[in-house]
This record gives sequence, structure tokens and C-alpha cells, in this order.
Amino acid sequence: MVLLIRCPWCGDRDEVEFGYGGAANVAYPSDPDLLSDVEWGEYVFVRDNPRGPFVERWVHSAGCRRWFDAVRDTVTHEFLQEGP
Repeated sequence: MVLLIRCPWCGDRDEVEFGYGGAANVAYPSDPDLLSDVEWGEYVFVRDNPRGPFVERWVHSAGCRRWFDAVRDTVTHEFLQEGP
């Protein structure tokens, strides 16, 4: 199955033009030097894995190279909302 992703600046494109950036709104640690190895591991690897709508970061790496957030249904893989 090939996904069709709408870039807010370039329009509909094939998924091979995009890179997945993970969950949106994951804040970088305010003082990373104070994190233990366990805390770094949790920051890097532990994420929610919900069924249904999920806000993600995508980059149009083979096009305009801009990052944007999109809401994708993790069950159907349908993009419900794209935007800057």
C-alpha cells in the first residue's frame, strides 16, 4: 500500500518523497546534560502508540524540505489533516 501525503506547500505526493519524524509535540529536554541514561532512553524510545488519530511530524525531504504536522489514523493510515 502506498500512501498519498499532502504537503501543505507542494500538494499531494507519494510517500517515498517524505520522511517520518515521529510523534509531534514531544519537547526536547530543557536540560539534557542532567538526564540519566535511563531518562535518555525513555525520551528517545518510549512513545505512545494509540489506535486511531495521532499527530505526527513529517518532512517533504524530496520536495520543499519543510516540516509539518499531520493527523494520521494509525488503523487505516488515512491522513485526516495536514498543515504547517
